[in-house]
Amino acid sequence: MAPFAFRRGGPDPAGRAAIARIVDDPTFELLPLKNVDDQLQYLPWGARISITASPAKGLGATVAFACRVVDGGFRVVPHLSARMVRDRAHLRDIVAALASAEIRRAFVVGGDAETPGAYPDGLALLRDLAELGRPFDEVGVPCYPEGHASIPDPALLAALREKAAFATYMTTQLCFNPSAIATWVAARRAEGLTLPVEIGVPGVAPIHRLLAISAKIGVRDTGRFLSKNVGLVSRLVRSGGVYRPDGLLAGIAAAAADPAAGIRTIHLYTFNQVDTTEAWRRRYRERLGAGVSAAA
Repeated sequence: MAPFAFRRGGPDPAGRAAIARIVDDPTFELLPLKNVDDQLQYLPWGARISITASPAKGLGATVAFACRVVDGGFRVVPHLSARMVRDRAHLRDIVAALASAEIRRAFVVGGDAETPGAYPDGLALLRDLAELGRPFDEVGVPCYPEGHASIPDPALLAALREKAAFATYMTTQLCFNPSAIATWVAARRAEGLTLPVEIGVPGVAPIHRLLAISAKIGVRDTGRFLSKNVGLVSRLVRSGGVYRPDGLLAGIAAAAADPAAGIRTIHLYTFNQVDTTEAWRRRYRERLGAGVSAAA
């Protein structure tokens, strides 16, 4: 990988310091697939890990994995996919299992299950969690800087405003466009939405890995984006077919440096490529630190 360098006209010292801050303690998203245990060894001690849920594996796999790895010193954030929860009794069982493992964080999503149970969307599940006594200290919800494949923007934003009453932060979903992210965050702040935000950042992974995982877990946005953005695909091919988020982070530096934006950290979509993603993060942070020192 080429040495880190900000191009002329790139982030100023405040922007570089802001990038350093948000990459210091990221959330690492993991998929409960076969290779996930092998990837745990590459995580830093005490890392915050977000564990996804998919119709293929079921919520049971997510909850079981979360309960198993929390003893490893990780700050565990299991995804609760609303459409995969059968009814309130099922929800109580999930909450009880997580409570028994002393897991006090959750990320609530609508989910991709074709036929929902009692909860058609994330908001419905959040309301029931509130009626169950708000069992989690931290609750994250997704947000969509480039919109959703099947939900119109007005409905998407209306739901987010209602979710804000039950959530403690929001995470931007997979997006490779820093301008879209910064513009979306600025618009929400102008509307009065104050939820802190974690910026979703694709990790370091070969393009074939991104597409293979997308097909396996149903994350349609990745394949949809790559198919529509020939320029990005061309750059990936020229770089050996491996995506690195350096440019994306540089592009959100000004927003990260603005306290009004409320950007608290990044959410790394690792696609279970923790080894390459964490190696990149460490090198990137070291080079970034040198850049900050040189600019001081």
